[in-house]
Amino acid sequence: MRPARALIDLDALRHNYRLAREMSGARALAVVKADAYGHGAVRCAQALEAEADGFAVACIEEALALREAGIRAPILLLEGFFEADELTLIDQHDLWCVIHAQWQIEAVEQARLSKPLTLWLKLDSGMHRVGLHPADYQGAYRRLLASGKVSKIVLMSHFARADEPECERTAEQLALFQQAREGLSAEVSLRNSPAVLGWPQVPSDWVRPGIMLYGATPFEQAQEQAARLQPVMTLESKVISVRELPAGEPVGYGARFVSERPTRVGVVAMGYADGYPRHAPTGTPVLVDGQLTRLIGRVSMDMLTVDLTDLPHAGLGSHVELWGKRVLASEVAMAAGSIPYQIFCNLRRVPLLYFGG
Repeated sequence: MRPARALIDLDALRHNYRLAREMSGARALAVVKADAYGHGAVRCAQALEAEADGFAVACIEEALALREAGIRAPILLLEGFFEADELTLIDQHDLWCVIHAQWQIEAVEQARLSKPLTLWLKLDSGMHRVGLHPADYQGAYRRLLASGKVSKIVLMSHFARADEPECERTAEQLALFQQAREGLSAEVSLRNSPAVLGWPQVPSDWVRPGIMLYGATPFEQAQEQAARLQPVMTLESKVISVRELPAGEPVGYGARFVSERPTRVGVVAMGYADGYPRHAPTGTPVLVDGQLTRLIGRVSMDMLTVDLTDLPHAGLGSHVELWGKRVLASEVAMAAGSIPYQIFCNLRRVPLLYFGG
């Protein structure tokens, strides 16, 4: 069997969820959209269900997969519904739903439901993707309450630059939100992972931890609270071949690496078809048998190459950690000009093996 695999530490996942609640002092929806950022939504939700206040997904397909797996906790649809007829399924499966557009309000008003809905009313406070204009926000809130189709409304918005601690944009968005919701008596949800970690002054009854659940920092620089996170995924494989090269020899496609000295090259069963970033450059950190070394040459579809020159005891069959507890996913992502969100979500073909419950 090919040795490439991803180990998922469910104890670390629970630790990070508890940390989100501790830091925020709020209820927390565990964000498990995009297959739990590549970690496996069903297994992650099952690991958290005993203590999670609920879950958040992007769309109804993701929510139904959790319901079919037996998850009974609240599930919020972060993108809301795309067609009015989805309200039948939202009603049937007792889902919570974000409302971010006028046509969705009209659909709720016209829907035939078996029970009132829990809705999260989204304000566009400056992200400018989806959300109601501030001038329309209070009217939307009152229309939904007057419809008789709603049991509860949570007021929400999304910060565009909370991962930039010195940026004033988050404070500006908060001020706009506070102005738009003035006089409305409802719970509030404003904080995603970077806001949970870096903006304790932002009030939230609900928080929405995403990337921090999986133990990766949303910040480019060191951050005190993010240092408390525990990586959940360890991507690993083995050395499947060793080459002894003299100085001046190229390695891999395009000769992007040429040995400057006699070099031992380890070939690892891992490539961009598995989700390892193709643009990770020479020098990207890799752990071989617990010792730090570097990626060399261009990443191929199924293989990559590492420098074993200074690791005389490493060789055929050596254990390789591509990211995990010691080589952080954020370090690999930064080297590749990416972000941990993307490299987690790009994971494929690699079997996920769970431990810790």
